Parts: sequence; structure tokens; C-alpha cells
Amino acid sequence: MPSMNRLAGPILVVDDDPKIVRLVRTYLEREGFPVIEAPDGRAALAAIALEEPALVVLDLMLPEVDGLSVLHALRRRSSTPVIVLSARGTPSDRIEGLAGGADDYVPKPFSPAELVLRVKRVLERTATGFGAATGQPDRPVLRHADLSVDRERHEVTVGGQPVALTAAEFRLLVALLEAQGRVLSRDQLMDAVHGDDAVLDRTIDVHVRRLRDKLGDDAGRPRFVATVRGAGYRLAPLAADEPGVERWSGGASGRRTRTP
Repeated sequence: MPSMNRLAGPILVVDDDPKIVRLVRTYLEREGFPVIEAPDGRAALAAIALEEPALVVLDLMLPEVDGLSVLHALRRRSSTPVIVLSARGTPSDRIEGLAGGADDYVPKPFSPAELVLRVKRVLERTATGFGAATGQPDRPVLRHADLSVDRERHEVTVGGQPVALTAAEFRLLVALLEAQGRVLSRDQLMDAVHGDDAVLDRTIDVHVRRLRDKLGDDAGRPRFVATVRGAGYRLAPLAADEPGVERWSGGASGRRTRTP
């Protein structure tokens, strides 16, 4: 478990039910996590701006500002991990929450002990990187054509212009870059993005679609994310006219060449 000293900030619990807040707070503090609270969406946004929490446990059905609006506002400026804790637990609700940028989704009624375990796993996953998912060593900056991903700063640029990604989209992109052109199945990508937590297979397709939109990528003629029908996704091969960057050959040997 990440220690209190390693956390960048407290854990923010956002729920309009005081009993749930007390329950979650008790279990988190028992494990040594610092906790702050917000009873509605407006207070949550203020707490996020002032306290810069390490993780947010977020209800969706909130007064003032609903939880999805809070999530979207957060994702426009931050990759802070978010675990949705909501009575809205249908498959479509979970897809909407995960595709909107949540790192995990826990339906109510819930086990507080399981929630704490999920908090630990999300914190570990977002703190330790993603090399283990693809069998490649961590590199601080990953590049492909004019795409640059700074793992340590959690920054992405295309053609020198910053691109704001959700935490899940960032992990998905890193997994593809680290695979260096190898095809990753949906199961492998779900493991890289959500760990062992149960999510629906279609969630990865939603993440890919939104990642492509943000990168300005064309699914028909991809520069970054290519679909391999019936198999999954891979990093798109570099075009022959991409200057001065490493490119993988796409062959069985996995040779890497550099264009002049």
C-alpha cells in the first residue's frame, strides 16, 4: 500500500449521504489514508482545486453539480484517479462512468473493505507505471512520429501541442507505445487500463475511440492506434516519410530502423 508520506494529497470522498461518508472514511483512515469530504458536486470541485487530492471516491447522484459533471470537469485539467461509488450500477452506467474517465466503478450496496482494496490498487497502478503489462522496461518519455508521452509528468503532446487525456486513456496509450507494434488483445488492454477489476469488453473500444478523437487520429488511416480485426489494437506503423524517428519494421524479427 502507498504510505501516507508517498501520497500527493488526501483522498476526497464525495457523497451526500453522511452515513456512507463516515463508513468510507472510517475504513480508509484505519488503513492510514488521510481523508477529506465533500457533500455535493460544487463542494467537490472546490476541494479538488484547493486540496489537490491523490484520489477521489465519487458518487454520481449529487446535489448542486452531478457526479458525471464533476468527473468531466476534473478530467479537463487533471489525471487524478477517480473511483465512482454509485447506486447506478447497470452495464450502461458503468460504461458511461469508465469512458468518462473513472479508473474504477463500484456499485452500491458495496463492501467498504473491498472499496479500500480497490483504492490501494488504483493508487498502486497509477503510481508504478505500466511496463509490467507489456513486458517492457519503463522509459520516462515515449515517442512515435510527432507524438510524445512523458510518463513522469503525465503529459502528452502531438506536434508539440498538449493533449489532455484521462488516466485510463493515458494508460491505454502507454501500453500501446510500450508494445512497439505488437498486437494487444482487448483483455491485455483491459488489464493495462483497469488491472484485474471487472469491466465490460466494450469499454476498451470506447476508450480507443475517445483516445483517437483527442489525438486527431483517423481510424481509417491511423497514425497512432491501428485496429487489428478479430485480435485487438496495436501502434500504427510509421509512414515511410516520417523523418528522424525510430520505427519498427512490423516483421517477425521486430527490427527497428531509423529514417534519415
